[in-house]
Amino acid sequence: MSRTMSKKQLLVGLAAAGVLGVGIAAPTVAFAEESATPTAGVSSEADPGTDRQQQRADRQSEFAEALAKELGVDTDKVTAALEKVREQHRPKGDRPERPSPQDRQEKLAERLAQAVEDGKLTQEQADAITKAVEAGVFPGPAGRGHHGGPEGTPGK
Repeated sequence: MSRTMSKKQLLVGLAAAGVLGVGIAAPTVAFAEESATPTAGVSSEADPGTDRQQQRADRQSEFAEALAKELGVDTDKVTAALEKVREQHRPKGDRPERPSPQDRQEKLAERLAQAVEDGKLTQEQADAITKAVEAGVFPGPAGRGHHGGPEGTPGK
């Protein structure tokens, strides 16, 4: 039994495929945007973050054009729909800006000075901690070590 597809069935199938494609691609693009943020510590004459943003915008534009062509819809409509879906999937609320390494070191120096004043540390201990942080002994954003368990040691 041979059955031909009507134009209406074909359009419904294409629309469903388009919605599915956008539903899969939009969260992926949103996740890529979040994880590809440039680091604030890198500074040069040509900002590499700007170049990355331009490349991402170009890829998104190409994706929107290809999707619009596949669906037979205006590119502007597809672009607007993708933006709307991205906005809906963005985390709510503003993320606080990360303090610079210099700000973190200043805060550490303040806390260490207070600990010395309170008698919890000696000045020699505070100096040793400061020196260790500057040398990158401690893991995390200030140091060059690797993240580990609760004590900062892998496997603990």
